[in-house]
Amino acid sequence: MNAEPRRRPRLAVWKFASCDGCQLTLLDCEDELLGLAEQVEIAHFLEASSASEPGPYDLSLVEGSVTTAQDVERIHHIRAVSRRLVTIGACATAGGVQALRNYADVAEFQAAVYARPDYVATLATSTPISAHVPVDFELRGCPIDRRQLLEVITAHLAGRRPAVPAHSVCFECKQRGTVCVTVAHGTPCLGPVTHAGCGAICPAYGRGCYGCFGPGDSTNFPAFVPLLRRDGMDTLDVVRVLRTFNTAAPEFDAASRKELDR
Repeated sequence: MNAEPRRRPRLAVWKFASCDGCQLTLLDCEDELLGLAEQVEIAHFLEASSASEPGPYDLSLVEGSVTTAQDVERIHHIRAVSRRLVTIGACATAGGVQALRNYADVAEFQAAVYARPDYVATLATSTPISAHVPVDFELRGCPIDRRQLLEVITAHLAGRRPAVPAHSVCFECKQRGTVCVTVAHGTPCLGPVTHAGCGAICPAYGRGCYGCFGPGDSTNFPAFVPLLRRDGMDTLDVVRVLRTFNTAAPEFDAASRKELDR
């Protein structure tokens, strides 16, 4: 008597306010994606296929931030039909670059851009998914790293916690033998306070880290900001470099506000 085939875990990929870059990272996995498709049932992934199956889902990957009232309702529904929910990318984990609206008058922006701003329904803030529902794991990056994404999915299939490093970009510079751009050239760099994952690409090309992967697990801004000032940054420069891809990350947000209060 033949045994029934093993049920494959059901995967869903969702988009909120974002550029789709993190979803494209999954599609860019190419050969690995073929093997992954044999291990999971991709039930909802509109970036890849218009076919969509209803929940429940074993794993939901969520890209993008919450910027509308409809987003709030939708993320609560997704959480309800997902056994595990993982946020992918700076928009989903920290509000994204669109969180710059959190420091401005959104109504004023709407009036300047749209002929009929009353047709535009939006919230005054852009917030991460974790501000609205419980999240099982956050994968940083703008965009995310494909190897880390595959590790997150593989870990779910194996029933373990993802082995994603918690150290800073400085560690990655050491791994690839890159000379510290700050020590060698006095170049301002966010590497000491930024989460690893990019492979230290910018320092490898002689540029300072821009903080694409958000704050690391251990940051010391009272000691770090004076180093940026030493290397030529003024208050506005410090605020600008912290208010980019991960502007609403609590650590970056607090440090930038403290600079403005000086």
